Amino acid sequence: MAVESSHNLVEVKNLKVYFPVRGGLFRRKKLYVRAVDGVSFSIGKKEIFGLAGESGSGKTTIGRALLRVVDITEGEILFDGKDLVKMDEKELRKLRPKMQMIFQDPYSALNPRMTVYDIVAEPLRVHGYEDVDLRVEKALREVGLSVEEFGFRFPHELSGGQRQRVAIARVLVLEPDFIVADEPTSMLDVSVRSGILELLLDLRDKEDVTYLFITHDLALARYVTDRLAVMYLGKFMEVGSTEEVISNPMHPYTQALISSFPEPSPELKKERRIILKGEIPSPINIPPGCRFHPRCPYAKEICREKEPEMTEVSSGHLTACHMVSRK
Repeated sequence: MAVESSHNLVEVKNLKVYFPVRGGLFRRKKLYVRAVDGVSFSIGKKEIFGLAGESGSGKTTIGRALLRVVDITEGEILFDGKDLVKMDEKELRKLRPKMQMIFQDPYSALNPRMTVYDIVAEPLRVHGYEDVDLRVEKALREVGLSVEEFGFRFPHELSGGQRQRVAIARVLVLEPDFIVADEPTSMLDVSVRSGILELLLDLRDKEDVTYLFITHDLALARYVTDRLAVMYLGKFMEVGSTEEVISNPMHPYTQALISSFPEPSPELKKERRIILKGEIPSPINIPPGCRFHPRCPYAKEICREKEPEMTEVSSGHLTACHMVSRK
């Protein structure tokens, strides 16, 4: 499903997002939550680039940083060649219709006091569009809803799948070029997830939409994304085409995530399962060396002392692991 593109819509270089920690009266050292700690990647036009990893790894922070919802500590974010980091709020406001976000929870993302029509129309009014009725009707139709049946309902009158379709329509009404989809199906019943995913894929083909797709589910990433970055504690552990990363995982963390896939044979699953020790460390006190080493079943002394650099193991497939050459 890989998409060939001669032009990158989004380019990220050495992105860092640190949040200061407000401490006690006698704290001398200023501490930071290193949510994103120096990542670089690009997303081609019409490509679906996936971010996967456990909760707390920094996936959502990257998505919010790309839309300039959070402050950037360091790095560059280029959108269609324009540096978003150097833009002021007035310049960003003109560009925001082209960059939108689908939030994880459709239950809290919609204003319960507004009708479906007003929810979808609100971004148009904020940005001063005139043809509001036509755009709302078109956006709702694209997500499989109609103004006549759903336009004057309130969110509590909708199912979970219908709410997420309204949330997607609110994004599509501005005709964006780039969408950050932050686990857009995780709060939905299994029975409606496939419909939402098919909708997102159809929109990519029909409207030339580019996605950053955030998920903790590698099985889902395999179905949806073209390229995949596996993230841990603010850093990329592995990056490559989705099929290559999942069928030939090189980093122990990726291997552990993939080992949790459902297996048809319980005995086979037991043999392949990799159990990670402990919990993900605090992003305030990141371990020295490889930040994954406290939980890694293959950790050596070098892993505790030196942080590994990204190494290309095959064309377009990179990983940050000292043990790669020894496997």
